[in-house]
Amino acid sequence: MTIRKAKVQDVPTMHKLINNYASKKLMLSKALSEIYDHLSDFYVAEENKKIVGCCALHVTWEDLAEIRSLAVDPKTKGKGYGLELMKACHKEAKKLGVKKVFALTLIPEFFKKIGYHIVSRDTLPHKVWTDCIKCPIFPDCNEVPLVKQL
Repeated sequence: MTIRKAKVQDVPTMHKLINNYASKKLMLSKALSEIYDHLSDFYVAEENKKIVGCCALHVTWEDLAEIRSLAVDPKTKGKGYGLELMKACHKEAKKLGVKKVFALTLIPEFFKKIGYHIVSRDTLPHKVWTDCIKCPIFPDCNEVPLVKQL
């Protein structure tokens, strides 16, 4: 298994992984243009030169970053790709001086297993919610906010 920063040629596979989960209403969809716009935020998991997962770290405030678009090929679930992608994002966050990371997810159990805890939406800065306004399910969001101190 290799975890590395994403490259332009990875985007179509990342798009497919993310939107596979989005089609099942397990995460928000991403347009190709959104992935290209934020490519430097992304890591990919690679096995035998095939992309099997992706995850992004997006800095939102001076001491806060968001984990976004964690998606792993369903055929490879349970092999630790998601955990390794998260470790890479946490390592980068620490390197950047970020003190805590958060995620908005419909699957909080995974995040709770790795040290995240559920918080009230009010505890996150308003800047976090600027993307929410563009969301198709706004204002009826059912994602669970979780935070981890680094």
